[in-house]
Amino acid sequence: MIKVMVVDDHALIRRGIVMLLEGYPDIAIVGEASNGDEAIQKAVSERPDVIFMDISMPDGLDGFTAAEEILKDNQGTKIVLLSMHDEEVYIQKAVKLNVCGYILKKSESSELYEAAQTVHNGGRYYNVGIPDEQISKLFQNREEEKSILSIREKEIVRLTILGYTNKQVSEKLFISPKTVENHKANIMRKLELNNKSELIQYGLNNNYLELNTK
Repeated sequence: MIKVMVVDDHALIRRGIVMLLEGYPDIAIVGEASNGDEAIQKAVSERPDVIFMDISMPDGLDGFTAAEEILKDNQGTKIVLLSMHDEEVYIQKAVKLNVCGYILKKSESSELYEAAQTVHNGGRYYNVGIPDEQISKLFQNREEEKSILSIREKEIVRLTILGYTNKQVSEKLFISPKTVENHKANIMRKLELNNKSELIQYGLNNNYLELNTK
């Protein structure tokens, strides 16, 4: 049984998706939400296997932000984004967040069930008018970007997020403050970042606080 939650700010659309999916014997609707904030709360309490998430929700958090928050704490949950937008910038954002699925709202209704099955079984379902090879390449680039830093550099990013100064980092890692500065300069160059705030945001987005570097 696949536990599904549906998130959309339009009640009629949300109810339509629920009624469609309820017709399948291996689907159980465990929750509905009208905005991103509500989705985050229900994701914690209901622990759905798959969430169909609208991207554009003007009241509260948008779908991208809600998906990012849910995936931080609910790694077993798969998210399929629903959108009217097929521009590549939206697809790239979804890939960056490691979202498993993306469906255009103009797609056939049967694709909702196919998407639920696919992502629940560990696959990806991107029906966005872009060749599968290009989607795979975007995910490959994401993984390469995550592995571009050395273990030492990743630890420096993690400590920076935690608020350590260069001197404190040097004492913790038994290296000189100058070496810490050099490492940070290399990190910024590799990731094409401009300042400390961008570095911290990058680390948070890529779960660097959860790194086990021991």
